[in-house]
Amino acid sequence: MKNNLLLIFAVLFLSCKGESEKGSSPKPTEAELVEIKYAEGFSIESYEGYKVLIVKDPWPDANQIYRYLLVEDEAKVPADLKFEHKIKIPVENIVVTSTTHIPSLEVLESEEKLIGFPGLDYVSSQKTRNRIESGEITELGKNEAINTEILIASNPDLVIGFAVNGNNKTYNTLKRAGILVIFNGDWTENSPLGKAEWIKFFGALFNKSKEAEEYFIRVEINYQAAKTLAKAAEEKPVVLSGSMYKEQWYVPYGNSWLAQFIEDSNASYIYKDTEGSGSIALAFETVLSDAQNADYWVAPGQFISFEQLQEASHHYEQFKAVTSKNVFTYANTKGETGGVIFYEQAPNRPDLVLKDLISIFHPSLLPDYERTFFKPLD
Repeated sequence: MKNNLLLIFAVLFLSCKGESEKGSSPKPTEAELVEIKYAEGFSIESYEGYKVLIVKDPWPDANQIYRYLLVEDEAKVPADLKFEHKIKIPVENIVVTSTTHIPSLEVLESEEKLIGFPGLDYVSSQKTRNRIESGEITELGKNEAINTEILIASNPDLVIGFAVNGNNKTYNTLKRAGILVIFNGDWTENSPLGKAEWIKFFGALFNKSKEAEEYFIRVEINYQAAKTLAKAAEEKPVVLSGSMYKEQWYVPYGNSWLAQFIEDSNASYIYKDTEGSGSIALAFETVLSDAQNADYWVAPGQFISFEQLQEASHHYEQFKAVTSKNVFTYANTKGETGGVIFYEQAPNRPDLVLKDLISIFHPSLLPDYERTFFKPLD
């Protein structure tokens, strides 16, 4: 009897063991966190055969975190892994919705994956313009009014969206049609290097994390070298930014992206002690009182000439920066179809933005430098 019981237990044990192996899934291996030094809006966990891309700040004050599974080999993904959407990598065809995404595709030599974009005239990069001219990229309308029928018909693997909040009707329509949309929050970053670091987001999607890391390191080294150079300047000029719109002067906050550039170029921004997201709306009289004697005025909104500035309001002539012709804009540096190059390329090349500003505020430090984005008002 005793032998029979042992035999029964042995059979049951072997049977259970066999069922366990048949239904088992890989256990999570230890994650290797991709180094994110400056960006606050995303992180990447890298495992053997798959990655988890976590977008923490898809829009300002977001209360939702998105976890995207990027999978090379499904067989290695644990069954109990938590995620919102699964994306097979490398992504083979993609739609992006901001010109700031275009340089990342080109740096990673993945521009041929782009099959659609809303507002093709805004794209200035020559590599992508060549593909637009040859009909390889579909016009999808405008960002605020994407033609969802055309986009759905193009059937991309993935749409890279950006949003000001979580109630975007266009993206909701795409999701109902089975088109996967993931959010890129590069525009919410205040750190110049933080914005540039979002190239690692695209590196993960195209399975080119190594290339993205190498590119970012080059930009970071160039940026830090320029910042060190700026510290050699003995004088620290006072700088104003922003412009009037409907009786309000909108100036960047002191913790904004542009304010950080001014700080790193060893200049003093008038509103450096303010903090918030977006811009502060101030009365003209307030700005005149605060900044009448500022040495420079950078990024003066839509203005591209002094004539245009004076036509808008003769009160601008009360500013020292205007009378001394020290007003610099990026609005008159455009691509062949009218796109403002700064909007497209500056987030990926903060080192060039910083060198532009250093050459303006401290011309003796970069005497032969040819600026990429900022030009004086004509």
